[in-house]
Amino acid sequence: MTSKSDTIQVGLTNTFACSYLPERQEQLMVLQEDSFNINLFEQLLGLGFRRSGDTLYKPHCPHCSACMPIRIPVKQFSLSRRQKRTLKNNRDLSWTIVTTTTDEHYQLYHDYIAQRHSDGPMYPPSREQYDHFIHCAWHQPLLIEVHHNHTLIGVAVTDILPNSLSAIYSFFSPNEDKRSLGALMILIQCRLAKLMNKEFVYLGYQIDESRKMNYKKAYQPYEILTATGWQQSGSCHTKP
Repeated sequence: MTSKSDTIQVGLTNTFACSYLPERQEQLMVLQEDSFNINLFEQLLGLGFRRSGDTLYKPHCPHCSACMPIRIPVKQFSLSRRQKRTLKNNRDLSWTIVTTTTDEHYQLYHDYIAQRHSDGPMYPPSREQYDHFIHCAWHQPLLIEVHHNHTLIGVAVTDILPNSLSAIYSFFSPNEDKRSLGALMILIQCRLAKLMNKEFVYLGYQIDESRKMNYKKAYQPYEILTATGWQQSGSCHTKP
């Protein structure tokens, strides 16, 4: 594996209070480089890393392994009854893809964090925090906009890679709870991956014990990264 330079800087953060599991400590392994080769980036996703801004990271907690990397094999993905209802209930919406973030995106992000995640590490939201989180000097993410008529009500930030999509973050109107927009934007990314003939959609980390992070197993079949490789739900077969 190669990057722009001959070596990649690998570091560990100090331990800090876990954002998802009370009374536990979190620690991250971080990779920093001026530029990552896109194929290397995808290989690192396959090893459980995620991107935040210019940095790649993955949990490296001393006494906890609750964060499980999860991905959807999109060609095998099958809609559940609930997911079919979500699509049916949102037939009045449209979605488009853009590559440039706007003030309207940030305002939606601000309202979402302020109203839905005021107890989390991203509160209080700021433009500087948003820009640092979303933008990447060495890779241009796509932004999937979801509109009701001409009103922006959701944005999914997505990395497009040679063989996969990586769902970075989604935010949406706090006043549209009945639409299940978070679920809808995952379904849109699965649809986009199929249209682009990609193999996987990476969803980040599944945390069974966290109410905010235990929803991703609803997208089946899914694969979890174990000590012996990627393992598909409902199967004892381990994928390389």
